[in-house]
Amino acid sequence: MHEFDIINKYFSNLSKRNPSSINLNDDVFFDKAKKLVISVDAYVQGKHFLNFNQPDLVIKKILRSSISDLICKGVYPKYYFISASGNKKHFTKLNLSKISKSLKEEQKKYKIFLSGGDTVNSNQLTFSITSVGNANSIVFRNKAKLYDDIYVTGNLGDSYIGLKILQRKFTVSKKQSNYFINKYYKPDLQYTLISKLNKIANTSIDISDGLFSDTEKLINNQKLSYEIEIDKIPISKNLMDIINSRRLKKEGLISNGDDYQILFTAKKSKYRIIQSLSKKLRIKITKIGEITKNWKHPGIIVKKGRKIRINQKGYFHQF
Repeated sequence: MHEFDIINKYFSNLSKRNPSSINLNDDVFFDKAKKLVISVDAYVQGKHFLNFNQPDLVIKKILRSSISDLICKGVYPKYYFISASGNKKHFTKLNLSKISKSLKEEQKKYKIFLSGGDTVNSNQLTFSITSVGNANSIVFRNKAKLYDDIYVTGNLGDSYIGLKILQRKFTVSKKQSNYFINKYYKPDLQYTLISKLNKIANTSIDISDGLFSDTEKLINNQKLSYEIEIDKIPISKNLMDIINSRRLKKEGLISNGDDYQILFTAKKSKYRIIQSLSKKLRIKITKIGEITKNWKHPGIIVKKGRKIRINQKGYFHQF
């Protein structure tokens, strides 16, 4: 079963009397009266990270992916809790020292504080991170308006190439390898956009599972669809060089997830404001499409003026 089918069939009824749960259909829990915002994420070795050979980088990756849930809602993360299961091989003194050092660096970078957690002895290495922030309001999912422009921050696809390099399924130069692996382990979170997001976005989500699948999640309870132009999707010069030199298809590289960029919609009248913000904050913010009304049909993907079919829209949680 699909993750959302499980939630709708077995658990959504349990949250009906709690509006702060947002019907279990958003990135966070939001208690408006208490100005409390919470997200919870689980991470399993082999699923969310390949191995634990570089614990200092793994912990950075999963912490950033967790606080990304708050950042994409226009909320400053403040506290985080970590629970972990593993054994002596996973949590050697050296590994624990590396983890502690990385967490200290992330705390300084994102102004967050470790506030608790739990540990369990197990042969299975897992983590769970709870991120907490305070806000008067958030940018919800499913609040898009017909004909809204669709925007994305940063570049897409670098993390996927980094993963393929780590899996030894892709070979590049050492310089390129370092670049892509760095993007895989340390996604660029748009921290400076947090305070502005509420003023420009109608609805938002972070790109964790893939551009197209996350676009569908963004409007999954609305009778709306979308049109996205492949040629407008932002990618790095490094990725463009690989696409051109190997004659790869861009659409096969930009919707595989782990980008942790912000995907949002905004009124057309906000275009100049968004471009001005992009320049002022030195953040790449790119208009890539539009919200449409053909809700009975899947989203339209356009490449060089022609509609194309995308077989892999991103990662879907299946059980």
